[in-house]
Amino acid sequence: MSDSKEAIHIKYLVVNEHDLLWGMTVNSVGYQQIVPGSHYPTQNHPTRYLFSTQKGRVLDEYQLVYISAGKGKLITDSCKQQPVKEGCMFLLFPGEWHNFMPEKQTGWDEFWIGFKGSNIDSRVENGFFNKQKPLFNVGLNDKIVDLYMQAVQIAIEQKAGFQQMLAGIVTQLLGLTYSLDKNLIFEDLKVTNQINKAKIIITENLYTGINVEEIAERVNMSYSWFRKVFKEYTGFAPAQYIQELRINKGKELLTSTHLSVKEIAFKTGFENPEYFFTVFKKKTGMTAIKYRTITQSSKI
Repeated sequence: MSDSKEAIHIKYLVVNEHDLLWGMTVNSVGYQQIVPGSHYPTQNHPTRYLFSTQKGRVLDEYQLVYISAGKGKLITDSCKQQPVKEGCMFLLFPGEWHNFMPEKQTGWDEFWIGFKGSNIDSRVENGFFNKQKPLFNVGLNDKIVDLYMQAVQIAIEQKAGFQQMLAGIVTQLLGLTYSLDKNLIFEDLKVTNQINKAKIIITENLYTGINVEEIAERVNMSYSWFRKVFKEYTGFAPAQYIQELRINKGKELLTSTHLSVKEIAFKTGFENPEYFFTVFKKKTGMTAIKYRTITQSSKI
Protein backbone atom coordinates (compact mmCIF):
# COMPACT_ATOMS: atom_id res chain seq x y z
CA MET A 1 0.00 0.00 0.00
CA SER A 2 1.09 3.56 -0.51
CA ASP A 3 2.00 5.70 2.48
CA SER A 4 -1.10 7.84 1.88
CA LYS A 5 -3.36 5.02 3.09
CA GLU A 6 -3.93 4.13 6.71
CA ALA A 7 -2.45 0.76 7.61
CA ILE A 8 -5.85 -0.51 8.75
CA HIS A 9 -9.32 0.58 7.70
CA ILE A 10 -12.28 -1.68 8.42
CA LYS A 11 -16.01 -1.05 8.18
CA TYR A 12 -18.81 -3.37 9.26
CA LEU A 13 -22.31 -2.63 8.04
CA VAL A 14 -25.92 -3.22 8.98
CA VAL A 15 -28.46 -4.42 6.45
CA ASN A 16 -32.19 -3.69 6.49
CA GLU A 17 -35.03 -5.80 5.11
CA HIS A 18 -35.46 -3.61 2.05
CA ASP A 19 -31.77 -3.96 1.11
CA LEU A 20 -32.16 -7.74 1.06
CA LEU A 21 -34.59 -7.45 -1.85
CA TRP A 22 -31.78 -6.10 -4.07
CA GLY A 23 -30.26 -9.57 -4.35
CA MET A 24 -26.91 -8.79 -2.76
CA THR A 25 -25.89 -7.02 0.43
CA VAL A 26 -22.46 -6.13 1.82
CA ASN A 27 -21.65 -6.80 5.46
CA SER A 28 -18.00 -5.80 5.71
CA VAL A 29 -15.29 -4.06 3.71
CA GLY A 30 -11.77 -3.01 4.50
CA TYR A 31 -8.04 -3.19 3.99
CA GLN A 32 -5.09 -3.72 6.26
CA GLN A 33 -1.35 -3.83 5.96
CA ILE A 34 0.30 -6.63 7.89
CA VAL A 35 3.93 -5.65 8.25
CA PRO A 36 6.62 -8.37 8.40
CA GLY A 37 6.88 -10.00 11.82
CA SER A 38 3.59 -8.64 13.16
CA HIS A 39 0.76 -10.64 14.72
CA TYR A 40 -1.94 -11.99 12.41
CA PRO A 41 -4.85 -11.72 12.36
CA THR A 42 -5.38 -8.34 13.99
CA GLN A 43 -7.88 -8.26 16.85
CA ASN A 44 -9.93 -5.20 15.85
CA HIS A 45 -12.82 -7.20 14.36
CA PRO A 46 -16.26 -8.13 15.75
CA THR A 47 -16.39 -11.52 17.46
CA ARG A 48 -18.11 -13.27 14.55
CA TYR A 49 -15.18 -12.37 12.25
CA LEU A 50 -12.32 -13.23 14.60
CA PHE A 51 -10.25 -16.34 13.99
CA SER A 52 -6.95 -17.82 15.02
CA THR A 53 -4.47 -19.23 12.54
CA GLN A 54 -4.37 -22.36 14.70
CA LYS A 55 -8.12 -23.08 14.44
CA GLY A 56 -9.32 -21.30 11.31
CA ARG A 57 -12.84 -19.98 10.91
CA VAL A 58 -16.29 -20.44 9.34
CA LEU A 59 -18.30 -17.42 8.09
CA ASP A 60 -21.95 -17.05 7.15
CA GLU A 61 -21.09 -14.84 4.15
CA TYR A 62 -18.86 -14.80 1.10
CA GLN A 63 -15.66 -12.81 1.29
CA LEU A 64 -13.55 -11.75 -1.69
CA VAL A 65 -9.98 -11.12 -0.56
CA TYR A 66 -7.23 -9.51 -2.64
CA ILE A 67 -3.54 -9.59 -1.74
CA SER A 68 -1.67 -6.68 -3.31
CA ALA A 69 1.72 -7.27 -1.64
CA GLY A 70 3.48 -10.06 0.23
CA LYS A 71 2.71 -13.76 0.28
CA GLY A 72 1.23 -16.47 2.46
CA LYS A 73 -1.15 -19.42 2.25
CA LEU A 74 -4.84 -20.35 2.05
CA ILE A 75 -6.39 -23.54 3.41
CA THR A 76 -10.03 -24.61 3.06
CA ASP A 77 -11.97 -27.82 3.53
CA SER A 78 -12.43 -28.20 -0.23
CA CYS A 79 -9.06 -27.17 -1.68
CA LYS A 80 -6.56 -27.88 1.14
CA GLN A 81 -3.43 -25.71 1.28
CA GLN A 82 -2.45 -23.39 -1.55
CA PRO A 83 0.25 -20.71 -1.76
CA VAL A 84 -0.94 -17.11 -2.01
CA LYS A 85 1.21 -14.36 -3.52
CA GLU A 86 0.74 -10.73 -4.46
CA GLY A 87 -1.81 -10.43 -7.26
CA CYS A 88 -3.93 -13.30 -5.89
CA MET A 89 -7.64 -13.08 -5.16
CA PHE A 90 -9.51 -15.71 -3.16
CA LEU A 91 -13.19 -16.27 -2.49
CA LEU A 92 -14.31 -17.60 0.88
CA PHE A 93 -17.63 -19.42 0.94
CA PRO A 94 -20.29 -19.34 3.69
CA GLY A 95 -20.27 -22.45 5.84
CA GLU A 96 -16.84 -23.48 4.54
CA TRP A 97 -14.02 -23.83 7.06
CA HIS A 98 -10.99 -21.83 6.01
CA ASN A 99 -7.72 -20.45 7.26
CA PHE A 100 -5.26 -18.02 5.70
CA MET A 101 -2.22 -16.07 6.80
CA PRO A 102 0.77 -14.14 5.50
CA GLU A 103 4.32 -15.37 5.91
CA LYS A 104 5.99 -13.80 8.94
CA GLN A 105 8.97 -12.54 6.94
CA THR A 106 6.88 -10.81 4.24
CA GLY A 107 3.53 -9.87 5.77
CA TRP A 108 0.97 -8.77 3.20
CA ASP A 109 -1.45 -6.04 2.13
CA GLU A 110 -5.00 -7.38 2.26
CA PHE A 111 -8.27 -6.02 0.85
CA TRP A 112 -11.60 -7.72 1.44
CA ILE A 113 -15.32 -7.32 1.02
CA GLY A 114 -17.95 -9.58 2.59
CA PHE A 115 -21.36 -10.12 1.02
CA LYS A 116 -24.30 -12.48 0.58
CA GLY A 117 -27.51 -12.78 -1.43
CA SER A 118 -29.34 -14.57 -4.21
CA ASN A 119 -27.18 -13.02 -6.94
CA ILE A 120 -23.94 -14.62 -5.77
CA ASP A 121 -25.75 -17.84 -4.83
CA SER A 122 -26.96 -18.09 -8.44
CA ARG A 123 -23.46 -17.57 -9.84
CA VAL A 124 -22.12 -20.31 -7.62
CA GLU A 125 -24.98 -22.66 -8.51
CA ASN A 126 -24.28 -22.05 -12.21
CA GLY A 127 -20.61 -22.90 -11.88
CA PHE A 128 -18.98 -19.50 -12.24
CA PHE A 129 -17.38 -19.92 -8.81
CA ASN A 130 -16.87 -23.07 -6.75
CA LYS A 131 -15.31 -24.19 -3.48
CA GLN A 132 -12.81 -26.46 -5.23
CA LYS A 133 -11.19 -23.44 -6.93
CA PRO A 134 -11.29 -20.49 -4.52
CA LEU A 135 -7.97 -18.97 -5.63
CA PHE A 136 -7.64 -16.67 -8.65
CA ASN A 137 -4.43 -15.29 -10.12
CA VAL A 138 -5.60 -11.88 -11.32
CA GLY A 139 -2.26 -10.07 -11.11
CA LEU A 140 -1.45 -6.66 -9.69
CA ASN A 141 -4.26 -4.46 -10.92
CA ASP A 142 -4.86 -0.85 -9.87
CA LYS A 143 -8.49 -1.04 -10.96
CA ILE A 144 -9.15 -3.77 -8.39
CA VAL A 145 -7.53 -1.72 -5.63
CA ASP A 146 -9.50 1.35 -6.70
CA LEU A 147 -12.79 -0.58 -6.49
CA TYR A 148 -12.00 -1.72 -2.95
CA MET A 149 -11.07 1.82 -1.95
CA GLN A 150 -14.32 3.12 -3.45
CA ALA A 151 -16.21 0.52 -1.44
CA VAL A 152 -14.51 1.62 1.79
CA GLN A 153 -15.39 5.25 1.12
CA ILE A 154 -19.02 4.41 0.31
CA ALA A 155 -19.23 2.37 3.52
CA ILE A 156 -17.83 5.29 5.52
CA GLU A 157 -20.29 7.82 4.08
CA GLN A 158 -23.33 5.47 4.06
CA LYS A 159 -25.43 7.77 1.89
CA ALA A 160 -28.89 6.71 0.73
CA GLY A 161 -28.62 3.64 -1.48
CA PHE A 162 -25.10 2.80 -0.30
CA GLN A 163 -25.88 -0.93 -0.10
CA GLN A 164 -26.92 -0.96 -3.75
CA MET A 165 -23.75 0.91 -4.74
CA LEU A 166 -21.63 -1.59 -2.80
CA ALA A 167 -23.45 -4.48 -4.46
CA GLY A 168 -22.49 -2.97 -7.82
CA ILE A 169 -18.83 -2.85 -6.80
CA VAL A 170 -18.95 -6.49 -5.71
CA THR A 171 -20.38 -7.39 -9.12
CA GLN A 172 -17.55 -5.51 -10.85
CA LEU A 173 -14.94 -7.21 -8.67
CA LEU A 174 -16.39 -10.65 -9.33
CA GLY A 175 -16.53 -9.96 -13.07
CA LEU A 176 -12.92 -8.77 -13.12
CA THR A 177 -11.80 -11.76 -11.07
CA TYR A 178 -13.56 -14.23 -13.35
CA SER A 179 -12.30 -12.60 -16.55
CA LEU A 180 -8.69 -12.02 -15.50
CA ASP A 181 -8.31 -15.55 -14.15
CA LYS A 182 -9.95 -17.07 -17.23
CA ASN A 183 -7.44 -15.29 -19.46
CA LEU A 184 -4.49 -16.99 -17.74
CA ILE A 185 -4.64 -19.71 -20.39
CA PHE A 186 -3.48 -17.16 -22.92
CA GLU A 187 -0.60 -16.12 -20.69
CA ASP A 188 0.40 -19.78 -20.49
CA LEU A 189 0.44 -19.85 -24.27
CA LYS A 190 2.55 -16.67 -24.23
CA VAL A 191 0.27 -15.01 -26.76
CA THR A 192 -1.47 -12.35 -24.66
CA ASN A 193 0.91 -9.62 -25.76
CA GLN A 194 0.73 -10.76 -29.37
CA ILE A 195 -3.07 -10.67 -29.41
CA ASN A 196 -3.13 -7.29 -27.68
CA LYS A 197 -0.61 -6.01 -30.21
CA ALA A 198 -2.80 -7.34 -33.02
CA LYS A 199 -5.81 -5.50 -31.60
CA ILE A 200 -3.78 -2.28 -31.49
CA ILE A 201 -2.65 -2.80 -35.10
CA ILE A 202 -6.27 -3.32 -36.12
CA THR A 203 -7.42 -0.20 -34.27
CA GLU A 204 -4.67 1.93 -35.80
CA ASN A 205 -5.31 0.62 -39.33
CA LEU A 206 -9.04 -0.03 -39.14
CA TYR A 207 -9.94 2.13 -42.11
CA THR A 208 -7.11 1.02 -44.39
CA GLY A 209 -6.66 -2.08 -46.51
CA ILE A 210 -4.72 -4.05 -43.91
CA ASN A 211 -5.43 -7.79 -44.04
CA VAL A 212 -5.33 -10.61 -41.52
CA GLU A 213 -2.25 -12.27 -43.05
CA GLU A 214 -0.29 -9.04 -42.64
CA ILE A 215 -1.41 -8.68 -39.01
CA ALA A 216 -0.32 -12.26 -38.25
CA GLU A 217 3.07 -11.58 -39.78
CA ARG A 218 3.52 -8.38 -37.76
CA VAL A 219 2.89 -10.22 -34.48
CA ASN A 220 5.19 -13.10 -35.50
CA MET A 221 2.54 -15.81 -35.69
CA SER A 222 1.53 -18.18 -38.44
CA TYR A 223 -1.72 -17.20 -40.13
CA SER A 224 -3.60 -20.36 -39.06
CA TRP A 225 -2.41 -20.20 -35.43
CA PHE A 226 -3.17 -16.48 -35.23
CA ARG A 227 -6.74 -16.99 -36.47
CA LYS A 228 -7.32 -19.82 -33.96
CA VAL A 229 -5.93 -18.03 -30.91
CA PHE A 230 -7.46 -14.65 -31.80
CA LYS A 231 -10.92 -16.21 -31.96
CA GLU A 232 -10.43 -18.03 -28.65
CA TYR A 233 -9.28 -14.79 -27.06
CA THR A 234 -11.86 -12.34 -28.44
CA GLY A 235 -14.76 -14.56 -29.51
CA PHE A 236 -14.35 -13.32 -33.10
CA ALA A 237 -12.29 -14.46 -36.06
CA PRO A 238 -9.88 -11.61 -36.98
CA ALA A 239 -11.77 -10.61 -40.13
CA GLN A 240 -15.07 -10.69 -38.22
CA TYR A 241 -13.56 -8.58 -35.44
CA ILE A 242 -12.44 -5.96 -37.99
CA GLN A 243 -15.86 -5.99 -39.58
CA GLU A 244 -17.58 -5.52 -36.20
CA LEU A 245 -15.43 -2.49 -35.41
CA ARG A 246 -16.08 -0.98 -38.84
CA ILE A 247 -19.83 -1.45 -38.55
CA ASN A 248 -19.79 0.09 -35.06
CA LYS A 249 -17.96 3.10 -36.47
CA GLY A 250 -20.51 3.24 -39.28
CA LYS A 251 -23.31 3.37 -36.69
CA GLU A 252 -21.55 6.22 -34.93
CA LEU A 253 -21.15 8.22 -38.15
CA LEU A 254 -24.73 7.56 -39.25
CA THR A 255 -25.97 8.91 -35.93
CA SER A 256 -23.64 11.87 -35.42
CA THR A 257 -22.87 13.18 -38.95
CA HIS A 258 -24.60 14.08 -42.19
CA LEU A 259 -22.11 12.24 -44.40
CA SER A 260 -23.74 10.22 -47.16
CA VAL A 261 -23.99 6.49 -46.63
CA LYS A 262 -21.53 5.96 -49.48
CA GLU A 263 -19.02 8.34 -47.83
CA ILE A 264 -19.42 6.48 -44.56
CA ALA A 265 -18.81 3.16 -46.30
CA PHE A 266 -15.48 4.39 -47.66
CA LYS A 267 -14.60 6.16 -44.42
CA THR A 268 -15.01 2.95 -42.41
CA GLY A 269 -12.74 0.91 -44.68
CA PHE A 270 -15.25 -0.74 -47.01
CA GLU A 271 -13.95 -0.60 -50.59
CA ASN A 272 -17.38 -1.42 -51.95
CA PRO A 273 -20.37 0.60 -50.63
CA GLU A 274 -22.76 -2.14 -51.70
CA TYR A 275 -20.92 -4.58 -49.45
CA PHE A 276 -21.21 -2.12 -46.57
CA PHE A 277 -24.98 -1.88 -47.18
CA THR A 278 -25.29 -5.70 -47.17
CA VAL A 279 -23.16 -6.26 -44.07
CA PHE A 280 -24.82 -3.41 -42.17
CA LYS A 281 -28.30 -4.81 -42.77
CA LYS A 282 -27.18 -8.31 -41.82
CA LYS A 283 -25.65 -7.08 -38.56
CA THR A 284 -28.39 -4.66 -37.50
CA GLY A 285 -31.51 -6.00 -39.16
CA MET A 286 -32.14 -2.69 -40.92
CA THR A 287 -30.73 -0.58 -43.72
CA ALA A 288 -28.19 2.14 -43.01
CA ILE A 289 -30.74 4.77 -44.07
CA LYS A 290 -33.36 3.45 -41.66
CA TYR A 291 -30.78 3.27 -38.85
CA ARG A 292 -29.86 6.92 -39.46
CA THR A 293 -33.50 7.98 -39.47
CA ILE A 294 -34.23 6.20 -36.19
CA THR A 295 -31.10 7.29 -34.32
CA GLN A 296 -31.03 10.88 -35.52
CA SER A 297 -34.75 11.29 -34.82
CA SER A 298 -34.20 10.11 -31.24
CA LYS A 299 -31.75 12.97 -30.71
CA ILE A 300 -34.33 15.66 -31.46
